[in-house]
Amino acid sequence: MELRFAVGRGTLVLLQGDITRESTDAIANAANSGFLGGGGVDGAIHRAAGRGLLEACREAKKSLPGGRLRTGGTIITPGFSLKARHVIHCVGPIYGEVGGDDARLLASCYFEALRLCRENGLESIAFPSISTGVHGYPVEEAAPIALGEVKRALELGDRPREVRFALFDAGTFAAYEEAARRLFGAPS
Repeated sequence: MELRFAVGRGTLVLLQGDITRESTDAIANAANSGFLGGGGVDGAIHRAAGRGLLEACREAKKSLPGGRLRTGGTIITPGFSLKARHVIHCVGPIYGEVGGDDARLLASCYFEALRLCRENGLESIAFPSISTGVHGYPVEEAAPIALGEVKRALELGDRPREVRFALFDAGTFAAYEEAARRLFGAPS
């Protein structure tokens, strides 16, 4: 199933599927602060991209304070064996462990990833539902935050033109669909 919403100068697409199969200019990775692979989305992206992604992440770590990416931060690497040309690694908050700053840090992941799209001339990006897996962020709370940042970016900028959410399961898709209908109205 796929739903499309016209937003500002672009399009928001919700679909249930595997983010590693998206052919957008970039896909976002729900990474941990060490961003060398892990479980869930992070592990799946690393496996699909191949060894080159791990090497690029190791090289990128050298430029980061303490070799770690801050919560709410992003960094871009090539996509290697993925259909997507780039991976934008986003470190979402672990729910309840950031002193009540969960919403701001989650929003920062989306804002910073969309900023990297603009800075790199990327027309499209696919996101997973950042922090709602092992980081425990309730998807009903996360979806409006994620979609609100996308709305802001699509209304204000010329890039990206398409933002996709590749949502792994039916429950996550349903939460995003409900939030999108509240924010944008009926799909186009």
